Amino acid sequence: MKATGHGEKDYSEQKSTATSPEKSPPRPQRIIVAITGATGTLFGLRLLKVLRSLGIETHLVLSKWAMATMKYEAEVSEREVREMASHCYAIKKLSAPPSSGSFLYDGMIIVPCSMKTLAAVRTGFCDDLISRAADVTLKERRKLMLVVRETPLSSIHLDNMLELSRAGAIVFPPVPAFYTRPATIQELVDQSVGRMLDSFGIHCEDFPRWQGFGWNGTKSK
Repeated sequence: MKATGHGEKDYSEQKSTATSPEKSPPRPQRIIVAITGATGTLFGLRLLKVLRSLGIETHLVLSKWAMATMKYEAEVSEREVREMASHCYAIKKLSAPPSSGSFLYDGMIIVPCSMKTLAAVRTGFCDDLISRAADVTLKERRKLMLVVRETPLSSIHLDNMLELSRAGAIVFPPVPAFYTRPATIQELVDQSVGRMLDSFGIHCEDFPRWQGFGWNGTKSK
């Protein structure tokens, strides 16, 4: 406080201090992870494990066919998958936090992304939580990655990918890198998951990175 020229006290400083809002603790880093029924559920499972090891909060949405494919490819139970995430929501629960732009998060990865989900996101057909959360991610200008799994690709698929890329989404086909000389399927999965996270500014060292060729054309040590 300080005295004014008229003998009155200036309470502006005291008032400002009294009414200033308390600072809330910083929120944790959050990623929405959606897994559809396309083949390649190993990528989604590995992504959840890596994010958990890094202390990043995950919000998981499983499509109707995701678990069926997952049980076939990875032999895991639904309970085991749900326990990998910080939070898990039913596909039809459109009242869940990820359906609103006021829910703060750092991005969304649909891994793997089926062509049906791709088409729904491209057209804004938000009939389930995955397509709605993706729509919210785009409209809020947050990072959306679509790990598309299909081959060969039709002109319809390509057109949908092009439009979503123009809208700001990252289209990420999980194409394996053979310069790492992978010996197992797990090494292939780890390399793709690591590159997905690179796009979100989340860097892990669970896979070898390109270091250039040696002078004789072999890999640098």
